[in-house]
Formats: sequence, C-alpha cells, structure tokens
Amino acid sequence: MFRSNKNSNKYHNYIIVSEKDTGVRNYHFSKKFVVLSIGLSIVTISTVLFFTANALTGVIHQAKMDNLKSSYEHLSETLASLQSQLESVSGEVGSIEEKDQAIRTYAGLPQIDKDVRKLGVGGTDFKTKKIDDIPPDISNRISEIEMNVNALSRKVKLELSSYNNLYEVVRNHSDNLKYVPSIRPVQSGYIGSGYGYREDPFNGKTRFHYGLDIACNVGTKVYAPADGKIKFAGNQGGFGKVVKIDHTNGYRTIFAHLSEINVKSGTKVKRGDLIALSGKSGRTVGPHLHYEVHHYGAPQNPLDYFFSGYLK
Repeated sequence: MFRSNKNSNKYHNYIIVSEKDTGVRNYHFSKKFVVLSIGLSIVTISTVLFFTANALTGVIHQAKMDNLKSSYEHLSETLASLQSQLESVSGEVGSIEEKDQAIRTYAGLPQIDKDVRKLGVGGTDFKTKKIDDIPPDISNRISEIEMNVNALSRKVKLELSSYNNLYEVVRNHSDNLKYVPSIRPVQSGYIGSGYGYREDPFNGKTRFHYGLDIACNVGTKVYAPADGKIKFAGNQGGFGKVVKIDHTNGYRTIFAHLSEINVKSGTKVKRGDLIALSGKSGRTVGPHLHYEVHHYGAPQNPLDYFFSGYLK
C-alpha cells in the first residue's frame, strides 16, 4: 500500500506498507526533487518515443524505396523487352516490304513511292495514358515505343492494302507470270560487277554496264529464268558464246561468255531448264556469266528479277 502525506510546502512524506505485513517504509522527499524526477521521466520517455518513431519511420521509408526500386527495375526490363520485340517485328515488316517490291516487279505493277512506303498510311488509335510521378527516362522510353508502334501500324496497313492489290493481279494474270524472269540463272558464284556505270576493265573509261557479271567457275550450270523461246544461240563478238531468250510480255534475257551451249535457236524452254554452261569466251578478264534483262528493249537491273528467295 502506498500513502502520501504533505508535511509542508517544501516536503512530501511517502509511506509504503507491505501487504505481507513485513514492515513499513517511510520516504521523505522535497517538492523540488519530486518535480525534477517527474520532469526527467517525461523527458526520458519522450526521447525514447522520438527515436523509436524515427527508427520506425526509417524502416518504413527504406521498405518503400526498396519496393519502388524493384518496380522501376521491373518496368525497365519490361520496356526493354517490348522494344526488342518491336524491333524484331519491324525487321519482319522490312522483309515483307522487300517481297512486296519483288512481286510487284514480277507482276508488272508500279512500285510504291519510297516516301509513301517509309511513312505508311492511316493512323492508329493507340494512345499512352499520362502517368504521373515516373522518372523522365522511363517516360521518354514509353513515348519512343508509342511512336514506333504508330509508325509500324501505318506500315502494316500499307502492306495489307498492297497485298490485296497484288492478290487480285496475280489471280487474274497467273498464266502470264511464268514468262517473267524470276530466278538466278546460276545457283552459285558472286556478283563481281553490277548494273550501272563502272570503269571499263580494259581501257579504264567510265561506261554503262547493261548487265550483271556473276563470277563463277567455268562449267557452272546456267538455267532459263522464265518460260520462252531461244532467239539466238551462237558466237557474238566480244560476248563470245551467247544465248538469248525471248519471253512473252516484252521480256528478253541474254547470257554471255559461255563455255558450252545446250540449246538451239527456236527451242522452247521452261523456267529452270538447263540452257548452257558458264565460261570465259569472248572479251573477258576471267570466268563469269554476263546476264542481262530487257523489257520492251529497255535494259533492266537483273537484281530486280531475282525472286527465288521470295516466290515458290
């Protein structure tokens, strides 16, 4: 039991009586001592509570920071993955564009303007919602991905429109397409000299090269690039041994510097038929096949008629 007696204005008596009746203890404190003790207790408790609260706040803040860091890293990884997938799809669209160009040449259709192909057609409803309180680098990456998706969407719409057009033409004129040169005349070798202006290997002067020189070993098999009729098979000056094929729709192909001719004038051939063997006859600096494509008398770049990787 605890009792307090006030003797005067300056002192307090405190009597503590044990419940087990083991004795009575009497404590005598001054008023100033009591006030100081209570004040000190309050300060001590307040200090403990302050540091405890501060420590707890630090723990909570660190937990939030760790969570934000984890979310930021996850978002960064997700954006990087999306960008990688977008680049992959963009590359596939680029391959489709190349096939579209090849089929247009094959079908006798005009090419899509380069600027139109670059920009595509139409628009997209894809819009990114504004997100507050995100780092600038993440915001910039999201905007970049949005622009790439928009551009890719326009290109895809253009290709879909183009393919619908191509489908109708091919379906209505499929019989004529077999007369369009569409495969490499030799299945090996490499391009030694392309179509266009070049330095003449004999006199060093700049001259226009109307064909394609494919460097290959003597005796390499040469195949007809399309159905047609042999217009000429024999020797022709600097071209050496030559084969010329007339195809329907104004196409003619020329094969020069051959070592052996396996067809005769007037013979009908189909795409893929063996017509000759490559060589180095005539005026040449080494073994190769000189190959030309003409359409209604106008020379064409033979590379525009190598569709074996695009058409089956």
